[in-house]
Amino acid sequence: MLYRLRNTEELSADGWKKANPLAPEPTSDQAINWVFVVDTMNFSFWPDSDSQQCEVTFRGHTYTGYMTLCAAITRAMDEGVPITDPQFFSHMSLDQLKHVLRSDNDTPMPMIQERHQHGGSFRSFISRAGNDARKMVELITEHIPSYRDQATYQGRTLSFYKRAQILVADFWGVMAARGEGDIANMDWLTMFADYRVPQALVYLGALKYSDELMGTLKRGELLPSGDRREVEIRGCSIWAVERIKRHLCRLVQERDKQTCPINSVIIDFYLWPYAKQHHQEMAHIPIHHTRCIYY
Repeated sequence: MLYRLRNTEELSADGWKKANPLAPEPTSDQAINWVFVVDTMNFSFWPDSDSQQCEVTFRGHTYTGYMTLCAAITRAMDEGVPITDPQFFSHMSLDQLKHVLRSDNDTPMPMIQERHQHGGSFRSFISRAGNDARKMVELITEHIPSYRDQATYQGRTLSFYKRAQILVADFWGVMAARGEGDIANMDWLTMFADYRVPQALVYLGALKYSDELMGTLKRGELLPSGDRREVEIRGCSIWAVERIKRHLCRLVQERDKQTCPINSVIIDFYLWPYAKQHHQEMAHIPIHHTRCIYY
């Protein structure tokens, strides 16, 4: 499936704007700080029940899930709230944030208090890492604790760094849209281990859950952050995408006699919208439920 799309915009950094229709124009100064504000609050959007979804209607369309955050931030910009200005968002009150993230209904966005985490100018901050994706991730996780997505598994510390990696990937997407996407070590990044892409990987047959785990997920049992099952779902998702990438690149090299430019970030950029677009077909495969600030 990915091989057929190998030369399309869907499998390139150039598709960032299409995948982020609510973002400011990549050429604007606001775009990079918009990415930072959104990615700093990009976690835990699944509803407690399907009848209790946070919704944001913006420009005639009603959004749920992650897109409610994007819609709320851009809505605030339209309303004159300088949400992408570091001088504003670094001193923003909790009440101001609650207003920005307000829902159309009585169901608020989950974990509002935890989303009340901000910083200064992202562009000046990230410039300290040079144009190196690995150094960017290390800089972000070293200086911003809420991005330090780690778990202990069988006595070892594992670093998933989902939001730190997606922040770097979104920065890459913005810069690529500007024609400045030459960032080193993008292939060092993995997919962004969340709850939606594993569902797609199971649907596509790249992952298989045990009967016991599937039963647990279908009952809607809450898995604590760091639970063995949660860690394994995320870790196996990363490895599955690495294997997909390797096989895809092998096909490109063998059939096209070309070097494969497709990395795990691009595959994730394809799989997440795929999961959203096919959510009805894969509704029989439950997502795992873990309330945390990491994804």
